[in-house]
Amino acid sequence: MDRVRQLAEEIVAREGGYANDPDDPGGPTKHGVTLATLRGAGLDLTGDGQVGLADLAALSRDQAVSLFVDRYFHRPHLDLLPAAVQPPVFDMYVNAGASAVKILQRLLRADGAGDLLDDGVIGPRTLAAVRAAATRYGEVALAESYSIARRDYYYALAEARVSSRKYVRRRDGGKGGWILRAETFLPQSLWLTETEHRKRTQHWA
Repeated sequence: MDRVRQLAEEIVAREGGYANDPDDPGGPTKHGVTLATLRGAGLDLTGDGQVGLADLAALSRDQAVSLFVDRYFHRPHLDLLPAAVQPPVFDMYVNAGASAVKILQRLLRADGAGDLLDDGVIGPRTLAAVRAAATRYGEVALAESYSIARRDYYYALAEARVSSRKYVRRRDGGKGGWILRAETFLPQSLWLTETEHRKRTQHWA
């Protein structure tokens, strides 16, 4: 839990203040929090009876951190996952929501949990499968496999959606923020080399 809280604080610090990237499907953000998330939490910070852009502007860093931990860790039950798996899944969930759990479920299904649905919900079957995998391979190895699958997800997403490529590949051709973030949870021995990264993206315009 301490690591998750630390990650939430790092995310808020990294995201900075108000941002409105036209290529971000989530729309305007403050400390990385979208208006949709704020509305989902019912945070009427201005006290005018509705949740809008003024409330997003009023959001503090501490409120954002608490919101991340509540909405993206406790509510989706990521706290029930093996301890080593929690940080990378939480970090992904903040940006991708249920897709973070779907990546885990697909990984588990490929490992033999054939009847597991990739529905993005941490339920009894997902917990049983992830705990069995953690027992077989160890929590750390499972967390590393998840982070590799996350990295692959980003490449596939950028392949399908041109507007997302700037998050995967910098203008100079190097690794973009999404790839660097996924590899934060991997030992350096499992990072892609610059050559490998450029080979995966060389056909992009």
